[in-house]
Amino acid sequence: MPRRPSTTLTEAELRVMQVLWKQGPSTVAEVVERLAPEVPLAYTTVLTTLRILEEKGHIDHTKQGRAHRYHTLLDRGEARRSALRFMLDRFFDNSPSLMMVKLMEEGDLDLEEIRRLREALARDEEPKVKGS
Repeated sequence: MPRRPSTTLTEAELRVMQVLWKQGPSTVAEVVERLAPEVPLAYTTVLTTLRILEEKGHIDHTKQGRAHRYHTLLDRGEARRSALRFMLDRFFDNSPSLMMVKLMEEGDLDLEEIRRLREALARDEEPKVKGS
């Protein structure tokens, strides 16, 4: 049985997905235009990335005249969860607390971010037991 495609996105895939998540269904030309100010990419490069994302099952398209309008199938929240799982496993020995401590040590957290973290920790005082 074929392996399920990873929801962890490459940098190029993430840039294209961010456009689709923000702007909604878009043509290749529209994606190119929205990427241009930050990352000018050739039409063919964006088209290739869209085709890869479609092969992976992250997006789909509908035909609109001669153009294809691409839309996401992968939820932004699922992409975030997948990226976090990848980072936890690969860099933090699957330890959320180790990752959080490192983020707090390395990040320039402002008072609002610290308040949000405290509230999140207070809501989640019960430790999650793996496998339950």
